[in-house]
Amino acid sequence: MSPLRVWLKSLFRSPWPVIVFPPNGFDIIEEPLVEEEGMDGFSSGDYYPMVIGDVLDSRYQVVGKLGFGVSSTVWLARDMRDHRHVALKVYTRDEDNKHEFEIYQQLSKPSQHHGRGHVRDVLDTFTLPRPGGDHQCLVQKPLWESLQNLHNVMPNARLEVNILKSAIKQMLLALDYLHTECKLVHTDIKPDNIMQELNDTSVLEKFVQDEVKNPSPRKIVGDRTIYLSRLLDPPKKFGRALLCDFGEAVQGEEKRNHNAQPEIYRSPEVMLMANWSYPADIWNLGTMIWSLLEGQPLFTGQHPTLNTYLTRAHIAEIIGLLGPPPHDLIQKGARSPEFFDQDGKWKIDDVEIQPRTLEESECCLEGEDKDKFLVFIRGMLTWRQEDRKTAAALLHDPWLNS
Repeated sequence: MSPLRVWLKSLFRSPWPVIVFPPNGFDIIEEPLVEEEGMDGFSSGDYYPMVIGDVLDSRYQVVGKLGFGVSSTVWLARDMRDHRHVALKVYTRDEDNKHEFEIYQQLSKPSQHHGRGHVRDVLDTFTLPRPGGDHQCLVQKPLWESLQNLHNVMPNARLEVNILKSAIKQMLLALDYLHTECKLVHTDIKPDNIMQELNDTSVLEKFVQDEVKNPSPRKIVGDRTIYLSRLLDPPKKFGRALLCDFGEAVQGEEKRNHNAQPEIYRSPEVMLMANWSYPADIWNLGTMIWSLLEGQPLFTGQHPTLNTYLTRAHIAEIIGLLGPPPHDLIQKGARSPEFFDQDGKWKIDDVEIQPRTLEESECCLEGEDKDKFLVFIRGMLTWRQEDRKTAAALLHDPWLNS
């Protein structure tokens, strides 16, 4: 059947009927803090008071909670008009989402690029009006667990090499699409933001059935209900890996030197506040790959005595591995005088440089496989941005394709 006939047929379909969820039969939680209740915005009423069974925007019936974060909660819902399940990301009220919504509009443009299918896009947006401040909502396809969840259940917290290679290829395709066609820098690449596409709708249908038969435990706080998140069952068939969460993405053609990226994956130019762009994503991806393969991060940034992340401790670790930074990079960094003297020498007294090599640090691979991997990772981890390989070049790497 042609896409046009499918669309025409959908116009005349009756919408799904509303499901009635049981008003009782669930466990009441007495714990001190539950899920978003522990966030700063909960006490001030910033989170939307969702009720399972509600119909939003005259179309989406909420059937269960998938998760929560600092600025949003995520729900599985039934799109009653289009006969499908969707994920609703409901932001805290007055959260400024204009930037993120504009990024998603940019990503939704038609493209023949192979990386387009590895970037999560948006199906719809709408607003939930509420006294004291409205809530913006994103409608997206439901996805399964993140790469972080998969990583956590692996033996020794190490991702199996072939699984990792598949994920790397798909992320490089996504980055090539972002960098070359969309002119965007993601800036927040981490296992939590890489998720698995669902090609098994029975998992979503079972989620709904489970919520009807065994309602989610919840806590009542005044006139608000906090539901426990419910996990999706493992699907019989997975789809593509998708790069998600573009709330921190920026235009790559504009000069910028603000702080960005997950701390342990932060690139040298970001830490030194030198102008940065697309190669910052390559460093970010490279350090994340190391963590997934080795089961521990390449850099921690932990101060030896203060036991907290500090930029100077992170830079010292990079110097220990790659040697001193080039003088021209030091000169470009607005923060460089904090760490280096006029001659480019390290001037921090409370953090020593501990020399080491990638060969010594890599413990999971052997022989030629190890040698090829180190060549691959060295193409991503360089002091100078211009010395890093592009996503397109890395896709042809011998280790990745062996």
